[in-house]
Amino acid sequence: MTVPVMADLFAEGKEPDVLFWVGSAGSFDDRAKKITRAFVKILNKAKVNFAVLGIEESSSGDAAKRAGNEFLFQMQAITNIEVLNAYNVKKIVTACPHSYNTLKNEYPELGGKYEVLHHTQFIEELINSKQLDVSSANINNSTITFHDPCYLGRANSEYNSPRAIIKAMAGAKLMEMKRAKNNSLCCGAGGAQMFKEPEKGAMDINDLRTQDALETNPDIIATGCPFCNTMLTDGIKNKKKEESVQVKDVAELLAESLSL
Repeated sequence: MTVPVMADLFAEGKEPDVLFWVGSAGSFDDRAKKITRAFVKILNKAKVNFAVLGIEESSSGDAAKRAGNEFLFQMQAITNIEVLNAYNVKKIVTACPHSYNTLKNEYPELGGKYEVLHHTQFIEELINSKQLDVSSANINNSTITFHDPCYLGRANSEYNSPRAIIKAMAGAKLMEMKRAKNNSLCCGAGGAQMFKEPEKGAMDINDLRTQDALETNPDIIATGCPFCNTMLTDGIKNKKKEESVQVKDVAELLAESLSL
């Protein structure tokens, strides 16, 4: 798998068109690494001139900021901005809505001004420009329901790109949940809630959201966020539906449908 590293390209006097911001989950979580690999396969298939920061990439600071540690967030952000600006980065794509939201909306006031895209937005651009040929994409008559990540949907008003990619795959039947798009329900991981136990209540929020998804009788629950993927996968386990329902990132579905 070809994954160019920014420092290596810089040493050769080259600049990539796009920086792929992998994110903490995509770098270290074994499940999320599969999403990272799937997206890299798509980038390579489309012959995108991209690179990653590798060991020079630190946490975007999202979790620190949501948990209320503004000082730590600014330390992490300013360190990242210095690295990004040193490489003259102009365009960033990431498969994590948390990184996407932070890089897009919170880095500019600290001196980090970039064009930032979620990976579903970037993939849709590749499809629309014919740089990525999806004419052979086939998902084998699967019923798919899409869960909107909070930091992609309500926080940044992006609802169409993930759905457009799903619809581009032959055999995909998209079924909307009763709570979808700007009326979607959080999976329970956002706002740094991923790293603490849930508060007391009648039901864990990820179980409630999984219940919403299962009402559509899906073969696949698709999402565009590694945090959502974890929470919904846990929900499927709790509902004992692991044998019949899969939880997949949109990039994974596309890569698989293209046999990458």
